[in-house]
Amino acid sequence: MYAHDTVPLGRTGLPVSRLGLGLASLGGMFAPVDAVQAGATIDAAWRLGIRLYDTAPVYGYGRSETRAGLALRPRPRDEYVLCTKVGRLIEPGGTDTQSIWADPPAGVGPRLDYRYPAVIRSVEQSLERLGLDRIDVLHVHDPDQDYPTALAEAYRALADLRASGVIRAVSLGVNHADVAARFIREAPDPGPDSVLLAGRYTMLDQSGLADLLPLCEQRGIAVMAAGVFQSGLLAEPRTGAAYGYSQVPEALLGRVRAIRDLCHRYDVPPLAAAIQFAFGHPAIATVVVGARAPHEVTDSAALLAHPIPPELWAAMKATGLLPETVPTPAAGT
Repeated sequence: MYAHDTVPLGRTGLPVSRLGLGLASLGGMFAPVDAVQAGATIDAAWRLGIRLYDTAPVYGYGRSETRAGLALRPRPRDEYVLCTKVGRLIEPGGTDTQSIWADPPAGVGPRLDYRYPAVIRSVEQSLERLGLDRIDVLHVHDPDQDYPTALAEAYRALADLRASGVIRAVSLGVNHADVAARFIREAPDPGPDSVLLAGRYTMLDQSGLADLLPLCEQRGIAVMAAGVFQSGLLAEPRTGAAYGYSQVPEALLGRVRAIRDLCHRYDVPPLAAAIQFAFGHPAIATVVVGARAPHEVTDSAALLAHPIPPELWAAMKATGLLPETVPTPAAGT
């Protein structure tokens, strides 16, 4: 499988590359990234055939969207799929700040708001920052932050935007699979078209398999898998903050080390297995990875293309590192 391979995004028919680029890091997540490096990173993704780009207003408080627009505006608009999010307005005095953003723009911050008028305003602001005429996929970002309003008002706003052709697809951007499954069941027809699921269908966490992924497969809802490196834990086992823990439990660290050792036994980079694992489930259309420099995009594309023998997946199940019931990629996919 290669980064430039494309598939339809579920029932939307939007062609998305198997590898998507998440743009949070280019907004300055954890460490600053200058504008030149941000543009070069998106340029590298384009050269590799990556045609799915995911951003959000909260990423660097508008900085990620601005940089995405600068890099993508010269490209043919019908040749890529652009995703952004609603749920937080970026405005003077916004108090829903997050410490993960390095050197954010002065004087502005996010304000959580899922009400209909705020969603429409958020889309207008995003289009202004992007400098583009449309958004393809619009996620309700973290609907668990105010679930009743997100379901009643944000979804209605997105459904209206879809009906009027302003956006092509209504989506959810979530860290919790159970929230997405509940939202899909409770939203009025025709419901969301896709889900961006972060960290809940990985080699370490298959909680998305319990309900959400079968539901999406049944309804033709495409899933974009994100966070497959599990906050970097699969890249380098450590005892510091990762994977949602202030201190990673020793049992989890032991499991990560065992996965890494088994991968090395089969001459497979652990992160290649991490990227490719998600494609074992038919609901997964694309894997979205982050990058803050061009070489990181190139590395991810190479990991996606790295051959993995079926024996590795069988060994992971035989040793209990993966449950027997988890679907794994077929040879040659």
